Amino acid sequence: MSDETTEELMGATYRALCKHGYASLRMQDIADESTKSKAALHYHYESKHDLLLAFLEHLYEQFETEISEDCGGDPETQLLTFVEERLTPREEGQKEFQTAILEIKAQAPYDEAYRERLAGFDGLVFDRLRSLLQAGIDRGVVEEDVDPEDTAAFLAEHINGAQLRNVTVGAPLAEARQRLRAYLRREVLVGSGAENGGG
Repeated sequence: MSDETTEELMGATYRALCKHGYASLRMQDIADESTKSKAALHYHYESKHDLLLAFLEHLYEQFETEISEDCGGDPETQLLTFVEERLTPREEGQKEFQTAILEIKAQAPYDEAYRERLAGFDGLVFDRLRSLLQAGIDRGVVEEDVDPEDTAAFLAEHINGAQLRNVTVGAPLAEARQRLRAYLRREVLVGSGAENGGG
């Protein structure tokens, strides 16, 4: 399959997920969002499950490229920026897309292939947070008694939980972002202390 066809089908899958969610999604819905027929989709992907696995792999590759990019600045700025970007809606339809992804995540306990791909996303976030924290310690902007591994796990858990609460009960991401920024300034970053505790 050509790169152009792959990009078209991945884009069509994204749009169809936003419109229909995971549970109601049909191959025809994805075909309707592209120039390809349902038969053409089945030529490349045997089932909706296979197409969604390819879609998750596509998202993973994009995400891996995105988070590995150097956003510039010192480690403190990079850490704050990375955390805040995870808790900032990015585009129209993002809420609908996150709802569809939540539906896929709900299948993970019963579907090893979904579970493996979702674990990859989690690992990317954890590894990036850990490396930013370690860089901060090395540069003297993160408290030296901070454990990069434990703190990275805590931050990843907070980010995941905030995203889940936003999708399921409408808890504002902006508030979660503000709380996490305040935590980082109060407990993680050097010299911030109580005076910057409010973020």
